[in-house]
Amino acid sequence: MLEPSRSQTTILIIDDEPSAINDVAQALQPTDYACQWATSPAMALEHVHRSPPDLIVSDIDLGQASGLDLYQQLRECAGAAEVPVIFISGAQIPDVVRRAHTAGGVYFLRKPFDPEVLIELVDKALWMPHLLRRRLQTATA
Repeated sequence: MLEPSRSQTTILIIDDEPSAINDVAQALQPTDYACQWATSPAMALEHVHRSPPDLIVSDIDLGQASGLDLYQQLRECAGAAEVPVIFISGAQIPDVVRRAHTAGGVYFLRKPFDPEVLIELVDKALWMPHLLRRRLQTATA
């Protein structure tokens, strides 16, 4: 079976704090995943409109905006309906895990996170059956 390589995979990291983006990018550095970043909802929407990523890692608290609400907007972009999201947060928000899953998140990770756990969750999220089918169709087209 044809398997897409990690080097063909793009992850969009969304956080209003550049140091948090750096933490995620540093954690993913040992992989061959290509990382893009956005520090605002407008920047994230621009990235997704230009070229939908394979995965989104988004903070829930984006300053003046909610990562949960932003993800709903991103899913409406062409080609992004099935892009999985891993939500991360350091905020003590009531029912945050439930709210993240209700919003469409495949996983939730609390900050500070273990880099190995992040890589494991990213790998699992990218190999969900419907995503694998889409990536294989793209690779063979």
